[in-house]
Amino acid sequence: MQKKVETVLDGKTLSLEAGWLAKQANGSVVVRQGDTMVLVTATMASSAREGIDFFPLTVDYRERTYAAGRFPGGFLKREARPSDPETLICRLIDRPIRPMFEDGFKNETQIVCFVISHDQENPADVTAITGASAALTISDIPFHTPLAGVRVGRDKEGKFLVNPNLEQIQESDLNLVMAGTADAIVMVEAGAQELDETTMIEALAFGHEHIKALVQMQVELRDMIGKEKIKMETPEVNAELRDKVVAFLTPGMEKVMQIGGKQERQDATDQLKESMKEQFNPEDDADIAADLKGFFKDVEKNVMRNQTLEKQVRVDGRKTDEIRPITCQTGFVPRAHGSSIFTRGETQALVTTTLGTASDEQRMETLDFRGTKTFMLHYNFPAFCTGEVKFISGPGRREIGHGMLAERGLAPMLPDRDTFPYTIRIVSDILESNGSSSMASVCGGSLSLMDAGVPIKKPVAGIAMGLIKEDDKIAILSDITGTEDHLGDMDFKVVGTDAGITALQMDIKASGLTKELMAQALEQARAGRVFILGEMTKALDAPRPQMSKYAPRITTMTVPVDKIRDVIGPGGKVIRDIIDKTGVSIDIVDSGLVTIASADEAAAQKAIGIIQNLVQDVEVGKIYMGKVKKIMDFGAFVEIFPGTDGLVHISQICDRRIKQVNDEISEGDEIVVKVIDVDRNGKVKLSRKEAMRDEAAAALR
Repeated sequence: MQKKVETVLDGKTLSLEAGWLAKQANGSVVVRQGDTMVLVTATMASSAREGIDFFPLTVDYRERTYAAGRFPGGFLKREARPSDPETLICRLIDRPIRPMFEDGFKNETQIVCFVISHDQENPADVTAITGASAALTISDIPFHTPLAGVRVGRDKEGKFLVNPNLEQIQESDLNLVMAGTADAIVMVEAGAQELDETTMIEALAFGHEHIKALVQMQVELRDMIGKEKIKMETPEVNAELRDKVVAFLTPGMEKVMQIGGKQERQDATDQLKESMKEQFNPEDDADIAADLKGFFKDVEKNVMRNQTLEKQVRVDGRKTDEIRPITCQTGFVPRAHGSSIFTRGETQALVTTTLGTASDEQRMETLDFRGTKTFMLHYNFPAFCTGEVKFISGPGRREIGHGMLAERGLAPMLPDRDTFPYTIRIVSDILESNGSSSMASVCGGSLSLMDAGVPIKKPVAGIAMGLIKEDDKIAILSDITGTEDHLGDMDFKVVGTDAGITALQMDIKASGLTKELMAQALEQARAGRVFILGEMTKALDAPRPQMSKYAPRITTMTVPVDKIRDVIGPGGKVIRDIIDKTGVSIDIVDSGLVTIASADEAAAQKAIGIIQNLVQDVEVGKIYMGKVKKIMDFGAFVEIFPGTDGLVHISQICDRRIKQVNDEISEGDEIVVKVIDVDRNGKVKLSRKEAMRDEAAAALR
């Protein structure tokens, strides 16, 4: 029962096919744009998972290298663990999908996306978002509100583009990925070149219009092939117990929510929770315990939200647009090339910058990119930053996502590679966390770059915005805490300079976020960002004029392409010899660009001199200091620079007639010689006597 629906986005056809692949999954579609195809399946466990208070959703996105007719890189020649780009796309799909499920749904659910064809033109990430929603929509899984994903870019004339191809993305000053339903935007992820707030709002409105068409297409497919949704069993609520618990908890919770410190508030919350258990569940009944846990969360959420909306007072006592106290320190880590400590309220980040050479670049291979990466930001979130005890393992999806957001926000302000040919790595270690540690990483990263002497174009700051919305009552919150993020309706992170936005990330739990409300949030974020930038400049207002003495000094030079082999030598012998003699690091690329890095300026200049000698051309009439390499009966072979020698005939050794070459010079001697000819075969003829005459004449002047 194969069915297909399609729509046209800006002249490009996007289609959904279902009913003939992966039929044992609860739902399965193939989403296609151009020759890029993603197979998306949605599968659900037959029964609810017991003993959990969260929705067990897993999203997996995998790129099959056969999709582009390639072998996987590496030794094993098969796909392994997901790469960072694949992990980021998993998050991109998960974030808008997860809030669309009904509260109380606990069946294990998995969405799997396989990129099975890639045309090297159309990216697969936004189509996978649409495909995930479509697979859920036509399945019997209780997912009732279809959504879709699009990418918005801009051409050089400022015209918006929907789902631009890879070339257009590279040329665009905006890379906006968004997801939404027919009624509202629910997720935004963007990078931009200092885009103003008004243009960003226009881009979001433009993208949402095309989302509506993709949602309608899913509705049509559901009507053709959709399964009847399973009926969720809604557990009965003990209304009498709930009312008693609410009456007992509310006065205490109102006092708890007026405690400013995170740890103190958490201690008071724990005490209130214990009091509730003692009051209503002294026998520790498991069923009653589960009910009490849910009631406690409801009261905590309602009290916090009512306090903010009715009294316009936040959990820590701030006004809605007030930023927490900020302190900044630079140069904290003496041996790092650049470092900073950025503290905002109870969130603190230690951020360092390390400068490297081309050999430190990260090699990357995805279906739509093969090459190297010269800027990376790695974010770490150890358990102690929230006072917890956990096993330290590799970065999870959250760490990778937060690091990429900060990296995206800082990247547009980095200097051009032509003027600053360094590989840059920033590491953000979160030391304390109470809201928006990714934005602390941006601010600390900007300070760390300037402390390292990186000539960034402008300082960059980030701020996390929140929203609480109940009917017509609305509160937009600047610089949200963890509690406001958890219990609020929006997490809206905005990164940029004083002139515009460089990165954006938004997740919305509430419906009905209007264009006007979004514009208000962006404007409030701009004001907050400017304030934070002002606080940062008190610590460091511009890049340091000198880099750390421990940072490598990089010098570049260009050699003729046909001379590259002379610099490298057989099996790399020559270049290794230069490195051994000077202690520098040398990288050379196919274009002839040579990069020399060393913390010792004299060593770098010595290496440059050796390379210049290797690649220079012989000039007729020029005098060289050469070394006698071999004596023959008819003359001597003299090396005038590495790899190039010439013949000094016996008649050209001195002004007088000599019987044997050894009468005047010996092997190993260094002598001055003049190039008198280079024949058509490249053989060099040298003269010692003419060089000596020229030197004598110059001495008489």
